Amino acid sequence: MQDASIWVEPVGSVLVARLRGMPTAEMLLECEQRVLELARDTQQIRVLYDALELAAPKMELVLLQQRLDTARKATLGAVSLRTAILVPDTRIAYLARIAFGHVGEDNYRVFYNDLGAAMKWLEDSGK
Repeated sequence: MQDASIWVEPVGSVLVARLRGMPTAEMLLECEQRVLELARDTQQIRVLYDALELAAPKMELVLLQQRLDTARKATLGAVSLRTAILVPDTRIAYLARIAFGHVGEDNYRVFYNDLGAAMKWLEDSGK
């Protein structure tokens, strides 16, 4: 597996966070910081996490992402980010649901290898 890397940039009206390799706590913290900064700077509320090349994280990292997501909600106040998570398999999908599922199905959705459907869902949100 390649070294862990992240890439976070606005693409159209969506913030894209691409995560690759074996995740670390530092990687998740940096990704979250970049997403928050861009959400504030661009006023965009749609986020796509591309985890197609992400190795399955340890449970400690899944729970860290859950805490980061809770903190994000507190930081952004009433604004809730609409989040699509693009995954390669059921294992990472399950972990993504644990990490993001506490915010409610209206605000996040997991997509299996279907970038088009993920982007359509984000764009059709009407927000």
